[in-house]
Amino acid sequence: MATTEDIKLLFSEFPRDAISWRAQTVTKNGDKAMALAYIDARDVMDRLDSIVGSDNWQDRYEFSGPRTICYLSIKVGDEWITKADGAGDTDVEAEKGAISDAFKRAAVKWGIGRYLYSLPTPWVPCESYESGGKLRWRKWTDDPWNHIRTPNAPSVSAAQMKRGLEEIERDLLDCHTIADVNKLAKSWGSQMDRDGWSKDYRDIATPKFGARRESLQKEAA
Repeated sequence: MATTEDIKLLFSEFPRDAISWRAQTVTKNGDKAMALAYIDARDVMDRLDSIVGSDNWQDRYEFSGPRTICYLSIKVGDEWITKADGAGDTDVEAEKGAISDAFKRAAVKWGIGRYLYSLPTPWVPCESYESGGKLRWRKWTDDPWNHIRTPNAPSVSAAQMKRGLEEIERDLLDCHTIADVNKLAKSWGSQMDRDGWSKDYRDIATPKFGARRESLQKEAA
């Protein structure tokens, strides 16, 4: 079963290489397109598996005409909690696309990938082609991330950061003085900076060092 702390981790950012970009609008001369960031449904499944465990989440679907509703449930403690959202048929593989989109939208209700909605939508150089008298996007000729002015996204996955939290807890058990804790905190801080840990995981890690310091102070009193 998942804990409330696990649910907070669902909000964490994805590594940059997990983010894809689709073109929304192409300029009149076809040299640029507006880029929108998105994640694949499989990335959402991997996030759920790594954070709450494959046995602690489930999804089901209802169909109403062209609209598909996804009910995404996570077992938090002893209770199954469900959040839902829907999507219409897509232009390609309509029903399959609607299921995928509905699933991802329901996942956003849980915080997965929600931050992507606040990312800028830059105009990125691209290659286009003409079809039906209109210019259509073919491929990007530059990395859309080069046109996003935001802090670096993490280079490690949520699963790796979660394992890092477990390592911190084990390392803290070997700290028998406050000086040891401070040294460990500095070491892990450098590692988090190097690997690009997200703020969510940093906010969970930091109190662990403080708790160990308090414990050692009580033992010494």
